[in-house]
Amino acid sequence: MQGFNRGRQRLVALALLGLVLLTPPLLNTQAGTSGLEVFLYLFGVWAGLILAAAWVAERQD
Repeated sequence: MQGFNRGRQRLVALALLGLVLLTPPLLNTQAGTSGLEVFLYLFGVWAGLILAAAWVAERQD
């Protein structure tokens, strides 16, 4: 990827990871798990992605 530097590549990879981690719980609403477990999972992944994106954005290459 010529137009992307390492920081952008990492952010794109992080976005794809977020897509993979967040899509299955949203699609599988009939899994039999409690709403609290799904809520905690989604919130934890969301918070982790924000922290990772902030770390990548602030990191100096």
